[in-house]
Amino acid sequence: MEFPEPMGIARAGQRSGIVLIMIRRLLGSTGVVALLIVAAGCGSDESGSGSDSRPQIVVTYSVLGSVVRDVVGDKGDVVVLMPNGADPHEWSPSAKDIETMSKADLVVDNGLGLEGNLQDPLKEVKANGVPVFTVADHITIRKVKAGEGADPADEDQAPGADDPHLWMDPLTMKQWVAPLAAELKRIGVDVSSNASKVEGDLDALNAEVEAVVAKVPADDRKLVTGHESMGYFAERYGFELIGAVIPAITSQAEASAGELAALTEKIEAAGVPAIFAEIGTPAATVEAIASDTATKVVELSTHNLTDDGTYRSFMLSIATTVTDALS
Repeated sequence: MEFPEPMGIARAGQRSGIVLIMIRRLLGSTGVVALLIVAAGCGSDESGSGSDSRPQIVVTYSVLGSVVRDVVGDKGDVVVLMPNGADPHEWSPSAKDIETMSKADLVVDNGLGLEGNLQDPLKEVKANGVPVFTVADHITIRKVKAGEGADPADEDQAPGADDPHLWMDPLTMKQWVAPLAAELKRIGVDVSSNASKVEGDLDALNAEVEAVVAKVPADDRKLVTGHESMGYFAERYGFELIGAVIPAITSQAEASAGELAALTEKIEAAGVPAIFAEIGTPAATVEAIASDTATKVVELSTHNLTDDGTYRSFMLSIATTVTDALS
């Protein structure tokens, strides 16, 4: 079935025909006319479809994405799946998120099971040929240590388990920058100069964090957190992990009455002045422990960027919050 041509299009077609007749009469060359038509058509397609063909790099969560953006610069478009401040341990992707990954030129994830509900989609897009760069494959992975509060009955939480909170140390973050640049080069994106600058910036940031936490006396560098998220920070800057409200490397676990009683005893014995609550920390539980131990509760944003969206500000905020609470 044929549909009548819309009036606007019909008139436009008539005008185009008149213009072509005039051009033929003036130039007397159908070859020149054809060339003009082709040139006009090319110009129209370019303006209509857009000329930006930069590669798309999809990153799973915001803190990781901030450093990836610095490495990529203007050589590509970086898309972060999780909203800033979302708990990567519990966030689940939508169908649109999975489609975004499937169309990416490169996907960057943390690994080590951090993005729990993304594991199957990540395997699927990888099986379909989308390159996946896993940060944890390129760093020195910290292992959970005995006495840190992790559940010895759970092999994923027991001493010796891999700690996924690698973004809490700038020098650990530095380790994967050059490998990422190499991976980007394999897909045709040269970010070598950006990568070198980012590595230098991370060295400088490490020195800045050291200067901030230097105000905390060595004997007072004791951390009680919402869950076991500060291990990389503690090892880099000389803090001791006393315990966690949720004694696990995921915020999705639960603490038993016995574990909470043991944590209360540790806090009192160590003379810890503050408990650092995070995303996923049960408010009623942490307030009860604080009341029983005469400690203060301090919010610590271990999973979300500060207002300017930079990793530098994120880490300095962490360092300043810890220092102010303990010094």
